[in-house]
Amino acid sequence: MSDKMAEQDVPQDFATTLTQLERLVAQLESGELTLEASLAAFERGIRLTRDAQSRLDGAELKVQALLEQADGTLQSVPFETTGEPPHAP
Repeated sequence: MSDKMAEQDVPQDFATTLTQLERLVAQLESGELTLEASLAAFERGIRLTRDAQSRLDGAELKVQALLEQADGTLQSVPFETTGEPPHAP
């Protein structure tokens, strides 16, 4: 498959990428796919995983940019999943 076709095969948002990955995993775990279908699903899963990682890396860069101080330095703030904004040191 060409790179252009592979790019068109990737969803436009992160949530859809994760949903498709979850479906692929379920299909692979079911054991009902042929060897050829399993390999195709695995290849698609690799493309989706790379896309998801790329999106996460991009989001991390955006967060770092948002935490940049007025003098250009980055404030080191640990990532918290509590939903509360980070506290300044």
